[in-house]
Amino acid sequence: QAHVVQSGGGLVQPGGSLRLSCVVSGSFYSISHMAWYRQIPGTQREMVASVSDEGLMLHALSVRGRFTISKDNAQNSTFLQMNDLKSEDTGVYYCRIRYRRAPTSTLEFAWGQGTQVTVSS
Repeated sequence: QAHVVQSGGGLVQPGGSLRLSCVVSGSFYSISHMAWYRQIPGTQREMVASVSDEGLMLHALSVRGRFTISKDNAQNSTFLQMNDLKSEDTGVYYCRIRYRRAPTSTLEFAWGQGTQVTVSS
């Protein structure tokens, strides 16, 4: 099965930048979708950005123009560049992938361990 490991995050001042990374390892046939979610205290987990296997990128309205998702197919990785961070971006960020273990197997999801992003002066 696929294993998702995240890195990045931390404490940054308002207006600052952070970059999150997500690397997929283990046994899998293909990854069809990669996304970043976040969970802000007191709210439900929400999708921040996603990228399909064809390279179609989507960004939530709340982060559009500030966050950018990208991926590296050769490295089975996705990244979230976060610029002009605001206090309301504070939360735990998760990477999620959709993948197949084999050509005819069903689609499955795997989550990263989560990483804290804190925007504060």
